[in-house]
Amino acid sequence: MTVSSQNASALAPVFVRLKLSLIKNGLRQSGGRRAAYITSAVLALLFAALQLLGLIALRGNEHAGTLTVLLVALMAVGWTVMPLFFPSGDETLDPTRLVMLPLRPQPLVGALLAASLVGIGPLFTLCLILGSAIAVAHGAGAAVVAVLAVPLALLVCITLSRAVAAANTRLLTSRKGRDLAVLSGLVIAVGLQFVNFGAQRLGKSGGLSALDPVADVVRWLPPASAIGAVDSAGEGSYGQAVLQLLISAGALGLLLYAWQCSLVKLMTTPDGSTLAASDASRKESGGKGLTSLLPEGRTGTVMLRTLRYAWRDPKTKAAWITSLAIGLIVPALNALQGHGSVYFACFATGMLGMQMYNQFGQDTSAFWMVLLSISSTRDAYLELRARAFALLLVTLPYTLLVTAVTAGMLGDWTKLPEVIGLALALLGAMLATGSVASATLAYSIPQDSRKNVAPGQGGIAFLSILGGMVVSAILCAPMIALAIWLHVSGNHGSLWLLLPLGAAYGALIAWAGLKVAAPRTADRLPEILTAVSTG
Repeated sequence: MTVSSQNASALAPVFVRLKLSLIKNGLRQSGGRRAAYITSAVLALLFAALQLLGLIALRGNEHAGTLTVLLVALMAVGWTVMPLFFPSGDETLDPTRLVMLPLRPQPLVGALLAASLVGIGPLFTLCLILGSAIAVAHGAGAAVVAVLAVPLALLVCITLSRAVAAANTRLLTSRKGRDLAVLSGLVIAVGLQFVNFGAQRLGKSGGLSALDPVADVVRWLPPASAIGAVDSAGEGSYGQAVLQLLISAGALGLLLYAWQCSLVKLMTTPDGSTLAASDASRKESGGKGLTSLLPEGRTGTVMLRTLRYAWRDPKTKAAWITSLAIGLIVPALNALQGHGSVYFACFATGMLGMQMYNQFGQDTSAFWMVLLSISSTRDAYLELRARAFALLLVTLPYTLLVTAVTAGMLGDWTKLPEVIGLALALLGAMLATGSVASATLAYSIPQDSRKNVAPGQGGIAFLSILGGMVVSAILCAPMIALAIWLHVSGNHGSLWLLLPLGAAYGALIAWAGLKVAAPRTADRLPEILTAVSTG
């Protein structure tokens, strides 16, 4: 019997042993990795056990059904996005490694599914699903349904994760996939902001009863419908319970079919690395688009290079998108909660202004090419000024947008001119301090890890960012003092003057900062190259 003719039951033990071997060999690599794995496993299982006990304690609570179906739905979302953000977390997520073996997709699906049940994640999920089922299982009929619902919900979660991973394997192994993994921190940070906002709103609305309408919809969506079936059976609605079970079972069948189709495609279709470059990639370096809008000469060239770094380099892209997202979310959420202020819009300006710090660190070892193009203080000034212009190209319209959105949400349009003026003054101060910090406190940004600072340079990064922010606040003190004086003295009709004064003051401070940083940059080029190339 050839390997290709073996069924899933014959392949499953082989793949389970393979998964166990991968885990065991990974732990043998170092004592630190073994300690981290054991610690994380103990903490995860302890948390799962506590969650299991807490869910069991919910038995008899009127909102137990609402909480459990939403919890299982949230677990399904987590299993969906996990392979996209952490593609290296499980070495068996990449089925292309099995392409050269004589394996058919259909038995391979069953074997991979069996291997997927091995690990801390599936055990953690099982504990939560089991606790959810126990919390809503009332009566013998519900207990029978729970016996079917628990493994069904677990299989749907894991199959969903595998189907998503298989459908996006080519993406996850490409540069765009690495970008997506780096941006996982952004999604987590943004998600936490919305979770915090939702928790606050939930507390104000009177508890879990506010989630009942959402749960009424979610209980019909797989795999939450499996737990909904247990709840329905406990209430005596057996027909509804059967229908909800069938929905989860049907979803499992569709996911298995989609997973199999993805495996067929991966095993029979060559990837982009074996094909000729597409016409789009050949046209990429044309002289149209953004290039035609930028000034000619060194300024336009440096601006284009800086913007391309922001778009193509994973670490730089993550920093930019994080600043853009958090800078808008914080003032908007505070405005939605009713205790915000238009002045919170300055937070967005500060987030983007921080991108001016460590300008040369994003170049890494390629900074030597920039070094060769700087032979005088004038060259250094033009280099720094062009990088500041690239930042302004995004920051200026973004500042106006966030300020207008915040003012509109609060209905306080009268403060719009003064807030924009203060934001522009802050932006100019951060451009100035960022230029000086880039020249005197440069540090390396590792490209082969998720760390943003090379080992041994954490103190330099801390001093650069924190010191720059403190000095920026001091530089903005005259504009802040003027705004306070106009408010205290009752000269509200003159507050609009802060807009032109803030713009002029910010431009002046930024120019002065560039003038101070230029000679330091020209004199410290070898030191900067060494600093940004470390690690």
